[in-house]
Amino acid sequence: MIVAVVPVRNEEKRLKKTIKTILSTPVDLVIPVINGSTDNSLLLAQQFQTRVSPIYFDEPLGIDVPRAIGAKIAKDRGAKAVLFMDGDMDGTICKDLCKLLDQVISHHYDISLTNCYPEIVSESLSPLAAHLFKERWQLNEKIGLVEIIGAASPSHGPHAVSRRFLDTIPLQDIAIPPVSLAIAVKKHLEINIGANISHKDLGSPERDQQHSQLIAETIIGDCIEALHTFRDEKRTRIRGQFEYKGYHPQRRWDILEKFIRN
Repeated sequence: MIVAVVPVRNEEKRLKKTIKTILSTPVDLVIPVINGSTDNSLLLAQQFQTRVSPIYFDEPLGIDVPRAIGAKIAKDRGAKAVLFMDGDMDGTICKDLCKLLDQVISHHYDISLTNCYPEIVSESLSPLAAHLFKERWQLNEKIGLVEIIGAASPSHGPHAVSRRFLDTIPLQDIAIPPVSLAIAVKKHLEINIGANISHKDLGSPERDQQHSQLIAETIIGDCIEALHTFRDEKRTRIRGQFEYKGYHPQRRWDILEKFIRN
């Protein structure tokens, strides 16, 4: 079975196209993890008659926690591969999603990532995006991946993982994508680029500056934590005098732990 996990929070304007795109791939089951939504996202997901099985949480789960929830369901259902894709990515990227899955199914990658900057250099990015690009590059360099994946990250863009990934990476760490990447390296999993999709082609909506700043702080903090994890050091999100929190405090570890136990 091939499963797609789709985190969703108030994505009714884009979710239908996103799900239709996924259903055009070899995916057998789509799991929209709808959380904290106040719009019609759940109703929209329920309108698909086959291959779509949404799960609903009243409260927001926080960034990336829905991935871990979906990964738990996929693992329990015996998935041999899982595609992770955000509910707001309504770009025309079906062929790219097929490539990501093919690299897991046929070429036996354990993590098949998207390179979202295939034709760009950091100097052409905004200062904030360039800073984030640099942080991701430096993490990948320090864990020995930069020659293979550059600045690619499971925090950015669709990606696919293998059954071995599901069996190897603790579910809680799937909720911090750079940490899962660092653990995958330590466990000698196979990691590579599966598709090249420019960021603008993902279809994700433009966000305001405050949101962009908080996302960047979240991912930078995740990268700091990932490096400490890789080095078997005490985990922290602090560098110098600054703690990179971003949206990290909103991650609902309590709900995730309860879901895993049950």
